[in-house]
Amino acid sequence: MDRMTLQGSWFVNVPKGNVYEIMSDFEAMPKNFPGVADSLKIINKEGNNLVIHGVAKAFGRKFDVEMHTELLPGKGFRSKNNSPIVKDGLEEFLLEDEGSGTRINYSYEITVKNKFLRLIAKPLFGGFSMWRWKKLVIDKLESIANSNTSNN
Repeated sequence: MDRMTLQGSWFVNVPKGNVYEIMSDFEAMPKNFPGVADSLKIINKEGNNLVIHGVAKAFGRKFDVEMHTELLPGKGFRSKNNSPIVKDGLEEFLLEDEGSGTRINYSYEITVKNKFLRLIAKPLFGGFSMWRWKKLVIDKLESIANSNTSNN
């Protein structure tokens, strides 16, 4: 099966600790990012290692996903994900301080299971999915961080 890597790097005007707090609260993802997550539940936790079952949203459909995630406190997370679409997805969400905000470096190495989807995966996943993910997650981080600050 062909592997492909999706990558993005974005700046958000939010301190790194706040970005980490939001993005490592997996069970709040459906509330914070309803366009990508329908539900997420941590079914096992050992230290910084989590097993998460969720229902994700993509391409107008909902599908089950299982995530084996390692939290990197203050720095992000790494996750091995499986779903009906993706086999052995290796996801990294890493954070760096940059000026008054945070540089987010994201990569997701995937194998698309469906042979037909593999034919169109590069433009579909590489272009549209990363644009959509930026719009539905990255672009919302600042407003979520500001909302969390005003609630505290």
